[in-house]
Amino acid sequence: MPTPSAPRPDAPLPTAVLFDMDGTLVDTEPYWLEAEIALVRAHGGTWAEADSLAMVGTGLEDAAAVFQRAGVALTVREIVEHLLGQVVARTRQRTVHRDGAPELVAALRERGVPLALVTSSEAPLAEVVVEPTAGPGIDVVVTGDLGHPPNPPPTPTCSAPPAWPSASAAPWTPAGWSPSRTPARGCAPRPRRGSTPWACPIWSPCTTPGRTRCCPRSPA
Repeated sequence: MPTPSAPRPDAPLPTAVLFDMDGTLVDTEPYWLEAEIALVRAHGGTWAEADSLAMVGTGLEDAAAVFQRAGVALTVREIVEHLLGQVVARTRQRTVHRDGAPELVAALRERGVPLALVTSSEAPLAEVVVEPTAGPGIDVVVTGDLGHPPNPPPTPTCSAPPAWPSASAAPWTPAGWSPSRTPARGCAPRPRRGSTPWACPIWSPCTTPGRTRCCPRSPA
């Protein structure tokens, strides 16, 4: 994500911005890959980086079922909690922000734009990410352990705007809000009328058709 330039004073602002977390605000994917490969191999299975990359954007419980088929002899919940614990620990040690993400969050907050974090990851990881990335700048956090279906159904994303505090600068309407997400499964849901999805490629290409806009890749 390139560092955002300062907007013109008269530039129109979105009604609200909904951020995905993994791959959009932070890059935790190397930690997930490391934990997944170690888990499957510890149970005698075969797993490579390419196998994990093919599942980028998959909900945690759906991914756990795939690991069971690869030989992991744990329950779905045990797999989720093990992987999540590994990634939370690594993220606490070092949080890798996408280029420009903290600055973008701060710039939107300065201009009074309501912000939400919407992720299929669970609350323990979101809590580790939100504070150093945005501090008090995120109004609403919607995580995958709240009972919403994982990507691609848009339920988690659509649930965030009505939950905004009444003290927000403007009442929520579908028009004008901008979901910012990782490509592939993350941008699969059909956007609401008036919304503008932005895809931020990092581990998967930006190939979603329709109204989705694609952020330029950060320089290598």
